[in-house]
Amino acid sequence: MKKSDLEAHIKSGNVVPFLGMGVFKETKTDDGDQIPFDSDTMILSLNGGRAMSPRLMYEYSRAAMSLEQRKGRAFIEQMTHHIFTHKPYPMPEAYQWLQTLMPQYVVDLNLDDSLLKLYADVNHFLITGVSRIMAGYDRFIVYAYTASTKEYHPVEKEMLNPLIPILFKPLGCTVPDKNFIISDADFVDWLTEAMGGYALPPFLKTYKNSKSYLFLGIDFDRDTYRMVANEITLGLEGGYLVNDKEKVSKKEEKFLNSHSIEKLDTTLEAFLRGE
Repeated sequence: MKKSDLEAHIKSGNVVPFLGMGVFKETKTDDGDQIPFDSDTMILSLNGGRAMSPRLMYEYSRAAMSLEQRKGRAFIEQMTHHIFTHKPYPMPEAYQWLQTLMPQYVVDLNLDDSLLKLYADVNHFLITGVSRIMAGYDRFIVYAYTASTKEYHPVEKEMLNPLIPILFKPLGCTVPDKNFIISDADFVDWLTEAMGGYALPPFLKTYKNSKSYLFLGIDFDRDTYRMVANEITLGLEGGYLVNDKEKVSKKEEKFLNSHSIEKLDTTLEAFLRGE
């Protein structure tokens, strides 16, 4: 499908943008530090630029779990927040592109606030994921944003409606509260409750049905991303993955085929330029 056709479907709401870490591949802070764009660079950022053992380098959630066990939960939360807030960096090109479309519904697995900045002048709902909480089963918090005051405030999940944009950040965000799903324990808790129906507000469970998705910067070879995407997109009508890998793994191939996702063999940069 042509980029122009996808843009039309995004504007109509039939196709939902779904963003992952890969959209930060070309993004560096103003003084040259790389923003994490995959599992390895996330581990390096969490561990002060140092690699960890091969067992822990397998996936960043495993490394984060090790750091949490050794240094405490507060360390992981503070370090994650620090990575995305301590130095300014330009808006990644994928978000700049979305700003020209302003979709009514976006799914963003990234932990920073780039997506939120696009909607700073628009009233909207924000849904952030949470995990390992004692009160209740829901693994999300719903916020309403008021553009005139630039403030978020929590609201009941029943308030959600399609009259204003809905920004869904299932793995958390640096704002308005530092809620992150980043360690193995976080993902196990979130996925367990997701299977019970507690990862999405009731409105989203029906609103998302019969939609297609455009996956940007997503690596479905990673178990965590693949399982999270599966729960969030239940009932999807296929989709598109922008990925220039010459060879995909068996796990990826099975996921793409079972979900009727077409792989667009191009780089993210080329796709955004319309090449």
